[in-house]
Amino acid sequence: MITTAQYDLVIVGAGIVGLAHAAAALERGASVAVVDRDDHAIGASVRNFGHICATAQTGQALTFALAARERWLTLGRRAGFTARECGTVVLARGDDERALLEEFRDERGGDQVTLLDDDAIAALPVAAGTVTGAALLPLDLRVDPREAVPALAAWLADNGVRFHRGTHVGRIESTADEVVVRTSRGDLRGRRAVHAVGHDVDRLFPDLAEEWSVHRCRLQMLEIDAGDLRLESALLTGTSMLRYGGLSAMPSAARVRERIARESPELLDVVMNLMSTQRPDGALVLGDTHHYARTHPPFDDEYDAELLLREGARLFGRPLRVLRRWRGIYATSPRTEFLVAEPAPGLRVVSVTSGIGMTTAFGLANTVVDDLLR
Repeated sequence: MITTAQYDLVIVGAGIVGLAHAAAALERGASVAVVDRDDHAIGASVRNFGHICATAQTGQALTFALAARERWLTLGRRAGFTARECGTVVLARGDDERALLEEFRDERGGDQVTLLDDDAIAALPVAAGTVTGAALLPLDLRVDPREAVPALAAWLADNGVRFHRGTHVGRIESTADEVVVRTSRGDLRGRRAVHAVGHDVDRLFPDLAEEWSVHRCRLQMLEIDAGDLRLESALLTGTSMLRYGGLSAMPSAARVRERIARESPELLDVVMNLMSTQRPDGALVLGDTHHYARTHPPFDDEYDAELLLREGARLFGRPLRVLRRWRGIYATSPRTEFLVAEPAPGLRVVSVTSGIGMTTAFGLANTVVDDLLR
């Protein structure tokens, strides 16, 4: 049962955004409690590529991502999980995509973007003769979310953060002096509170979700038997250039989109981001497609998976065998990449509404916690 103790910060949600806030508060000497309805993370925090895609961001997202990168490395050492400094390779399979990578290199410089030479391109584990250019983004990281998220939670618990798992939050009330989180196991009291439940903002705060047009993005993702294929870095393609702000801002992005719309409009119809990372056990994560709604139907259309397998086979030059399929889901908003709202004194509702929670959460959490606990 929950005790009557008051904490400096109560966090609702034990996904990566909630854990990032717990780590930031702990580092500042605060007492922290975390409450979550599930026994362990099962949402977007463990259904992703494990790709810390810092370099391809822009604006505030880039600032948060670069700060988060350092936190991933530090916390990996402390909590005992691996954060690999393996970078990202962005493939160009057309002259317009190659021009975009050259523009990106010119804007960011060689410390963030390095164009690969012919020998390095020839060594990439992709279909021979299909690549016209490639760039390495050396600052990017890779983690296994199925390892990193539980390891981080365990480390936080070992260092004094109190977790209340399997506990439903029904209401949050705020006064001038404290925030009371009403749960199925009793009340949690804190000087301040953060509500960080990803795409479920509308469960407790429907008006806020409506004000910020928060919907759910549904993804189709696959895990593939890689055979002898080895993928050191995360791998992005031309469709990825249209998804990430730093790349899509380049002048050649419009030409890339126009060509894809002309040659393969079905990829734009499902908002495909053809990319891949490799698990520590060797399996490839392949994705993903995107569909947007406040409430999605419970049925997955096999068409999306077939498109992913078709494009993945073209990318790697081999037929692919599926090991696992799953539906990813994250919060999305056309109005902001980062929802930080104050519906009541001492309470912040926080959601990464752009699909880059793993990449940016630690940077975002620093700013929220600094503001709350000042």
